[in-house]
Amino acid sequence: MPHSVKAQIVVDVICSHSYLGYTRFARAANQVRSEGVEVTVEFLPFELAPGAPTDGRPLLTVLEQTFGPQAVAGALDFAESAAREGLRLAYGKAIATGTFDAHRLIADAAHQNKAEPMAERLFRAHFTDGLHIGEAATLAQLAAEVGVAIGSVPPATVRARLDRVRRLGITGVPVFLIEHLPPLTGSQTETTLLAALREAAATKGEHRDR
Repeated sequence: MPHSVKAQIVVDVICSHSYLGYTRFARAANQVRSEGVEVTVEFLPFELAPGAPTDGRPLLTVLEQTFGPQAVAGALDFAESAAREGLRLAYGKAIATGTFDAHRLIADAAHQNKAEPMAERLFRAHFTDGLHIGEAATLAQLAAEVGVAIGSVPPATVRARLDRVRRLGITGVPVFLIEHLPPLTGSQTETTLLAALREAAATKGEHRDR
């Protein structure tokens, strides 16, 4: 029987580091899967801006008003580095928004074994397509694209998961919780994530063989 690995990933879909980190993780997970290891992924929700409005303001404007012009410069620099890894972060058309309902959509998708493509689509919708992922109509459109039926997870469940993440002491994302290993925080390199997944699979296999 092939080894299996369970991983929990704490992200917010409006967090550029989460997008880059998850992209690297997905590439590493696909490599490990090609080696015969089953990788199960659970997304844990995190809100960069709890209670943020969903009125759809331009992201760069919000960044400048909240953190100053250096935040805009930093975002654009990050976009350049992400482009070298194949991600297009179109900050000029990105829309600032709360993400509670987006996390609820990922939870819906998880019940249908589609959490990974749903999370990726939400990241891409926000950062590349300039879509308003806090808007119900947009979320419905994205759910339909991925083939996810919405509305099965109640809001209270998502709130409980957000509370659980806070109780874990997590204050920034992404965080990768791969079984048998210490947490990995930040947008780790693909090499690091690949090594971690292989180590977890090997460790689990050793436990099973005893």
